[in-house]
Amino acid sequence: MTDSAVTVDPATGRPGHPPVVVQTPATSANLGAGFDCFGLALGRHDELSAELTGGADGELVIEVTGQGADEVPRTADHLVVRAIARAFAAAGRPGPLPGLRLSCTNRIPHGGGQGSSAAAIVGGLLVGRALSVQLGAPIELSEADVLDLAVAMEGHPDNVAPALLGGFTIAATGADGRPAVVSRTVHPQIRAVLFGAHTASSTEHARGLLPASVPHRDAVANVGAAALFVHAVTADPTHLWAATADRLHQDYRAAAMPASAALVRELRAAGYPAMISGAGPSVLVLTTSALDVQAWRRPGFDAAELTVDTAGAVVVTEGDRRSS
Repeated sequence: MTDSAVTVDPATGRPGHPPVVVQTPATSANLGAGFDCFGLALGRHDELSAELTGGADGELVIEVTGQGADEVPRTADHLVVRAIARAFAAAGRPGPLPGLRLSCTNRIPHGGGQGSSAAAIVGGLLVGRALSVQLGAPIELSEADVLDLAVAMEGHPDNVAPALLGGFTIAATGADGRPAVVSRTVHPQIRAVLFGAHTASSTEHARGLLPASVPHRDAVANVGAAALFVHAVTADPTHLWAATADRLHQDYRAAAMPASAALVRELRAAGYPAMISGAGPSVLVLTTSALDVQAWRRPGFDAAELTVDTAGAVVVTEGDRRSS
């Protein structure tokens, strides 16, 4: 790939292509009984802005503000840049990226069970797809291609599916190893209240706490609750409390996040369908009844009611930005 692949405006010295701006929602996975299967897109968004600079291949300028700004690298190891490179390769333009300027505005906390890595991956893939089109790449990636690439990078589909598609998603891995994903509309009366934990946890560590096998009765209970949840979240929310019961992952991880486990117990004892968000330590409540967010505030958590994001990740123009 050469510098001449980017057309530069002689009057301004800037690339002839406009920046690509992508907004990607936060997500909550598992949703009680739907371990590694269910996901929900929430109205909190990271934003990426990227443009081709006309500089030397591999030349990167990366700016990061907001969550994790002091922690993430400003090199090709940045997760968004890795996703952009993956999209370029899949679009038929392997090798070093062209000169690139990337700006990341992060609103999704890192390590909080709100899908920050999925947002970075999906957002980066969409940026890479759009930039590769600007450069005339031989392959234009479909939505299914983007999903396959995102699952390969993340390792499982439960967060990347709602980040890409929006709404409530159900994901399964087919016999061919590819994800089968559907998105469903959430019942309009359902409110999502997120208790964002101030501490972070590692998904890898949380997975390491799970046993290699579980009692048959627990597996059966989760199958029933998961099936009920699909009906509850889309058609009849009166079943949400029973449908969010879990026996596969939350109790096994409780010792690693005692404050979160205690908050879930308190909320459920009060009749609210509460669950650990993803691998934790944040807590999510899906309810149709009034929940006094101020009264339920606890040390170590920020509480906020969020909308359900119905669009998923989108390429936006200046006038179309979503508030977060």
